[in-house]
Amino acid sequence: MNKTKWIKKAAALLKKIKKYVIIVWYGSYEGMDRVMLSGKRVAAIQDISGLGRCSLTVIIPVLSAMSVQVCPVPTAVLSAHTGYDEFVMRDLTDYMKPALEHYKKMGTHFDCVYSGFMASEEQIDHCLEFFRAYPDSLKVVDPVMGDGGKAYATYTDKLCKKMSELVTVADIITPNLTEAAILLGEEFPTKPMLNTQIKSWLVRLSDKGNRTVVITSAELANGGMSTVGFDRDNGSFWKVANDYVPAHYSGTGDMFASVLIGGILKGDSLPVAINRASAFTELCIKTTYSYQLPWTEGLMLEGQLSWLTGYQELSDYRKL
Repeated sequence: MNKTKWIKKAAALLKKIKKYVIIVWYGSYEGMDRVMLSGKRVAAIQDISGLGRCSLTVIIPVLSAMSVQVCPVPTAVLSAHTGYDEFVMRDLTDYMKPALEHYKKMGTHFDCVYSGFMASEEQIDHCLEFFRAYPDSLKVVDPVMGDGGKAYATYTDKLCKKMSELVTVADIITPNLTEAAILLGEEFPTKPMLNTQIKSWLVRLSDKGNRTVVITSAELANGGMSTVGFDRDNGSFWKVANDYVPAHYSGTGDMFASVLIGGILKGDSLPVAINRASAFTELCIKTTYSYQLPWTEGLMLEGQLSWLTGYQELSDYRKL
């Protein structure tokens, strides 16, 4: 069989089976990087802790399970996250800029640049440099600043203001209700919010420049605990109701944002991505709660990752 006939026969066979094919590459590593056509890559600018599942120790396994490559840009290494009574920490702020310069030199492409907890204004400046270096990448900011109605002790007014600057350049932001209040200069709601109120918050946050806003842990007057979202491109508002579990665990926001990103990169619409992220996070919360683990240990995700690789019928989203 000559080469032309062989190629035609192979093409016809591939069209029939309609499956992905693994390409064996015999060239350089640089060439291999260019032919990873079906893979998505995320630069995750986050800290990493040895004990307590949060930040990169959540982001890497979750996105990897969703067939998304994570390129960690660690901002700090900790023996245990800051919720523990004691921990050892090494600040890596001075690593962030050289890492960016190296990726630029290599011509590395990122489909998404994703930032989380930032320990200083200088770290936020480095995040801004990453976003400027990759203008065509999806820019996601999880503005980790507080929870339970108050800012974390390390977040001064000055640092919160700097985080607001980072938020304005993002395509997607994922604050919890406390962080949404901080960004808007509002008091934390002491009673369930009306739909009109939470819609106003979503729109005002999008006015900062974001095309998509998702607020987690929002208690609604007619919907209980919910995750809500706004897509500025088409003006649609969405919500997914969440079952209430009387517990709080580290890394919950990291998990939600990671699944949301993975879903969107793989083609989910906003409501489906919110549904997927909410369902997986809720599954891990309920699993962890059943074992009554301390909140510091984070969510028991290891045994649940297969949920992300299988088919899920997602239909819990509703118009807000």
